[in-house]
Amino acid sequence: MNNEQVHVAIAILYQKNNFLMQLRDNIPGILYPGYWALFGGHIEPGETPDIAVKREILEEIGYDFPSFVEFGCYRDERVVRHVFHAPLLVELNQLVLNEGWDMGLFTPENIRQGNCYSQNAGEIRPLGAMHQKIMLDFIEKNPT
Repeated sequence: MNNEQVHVAIAILYQKNNFLMQLRDNIPGILYPGYWALFGGHIEPGETPDIAVKREILEEIGYDFPSFVEFGCYRDERVVRHVFHAPLLVELNQLVLNEGWDMGLFTPENIRQGNCYSQNAGEIRPLGAMHQKIMLDFIEKNPT
């Protein structure tokens, strides 16, 4: 069994005090199935976290964000999350959801309560615990 941690790069994308989140596919075996989370994904061999986050966001929603800032690194027993943030400079309807069940812009209040409604799922779905923690840390450090 491989006990090596997986490295991922994820992005906090924000617009007018709203935050873009992805409802992950509800597939058993993936991390946080059916939970709201941040967009991003695995860092490929030989890839740096900053290159990976740009690639993942482009693949997942077709957004080529011009600049971003590193926010921090969050580790648990399974995953090392390299977190970046950037403004979302296009409207939600200009994004194309290529991965995941749904996406939406959420307020800090939505994030604090820990669950949000999904139009595609037709129900309220929970936020992934680590992703909620990252978002709350970001909101606390960047009040509007």
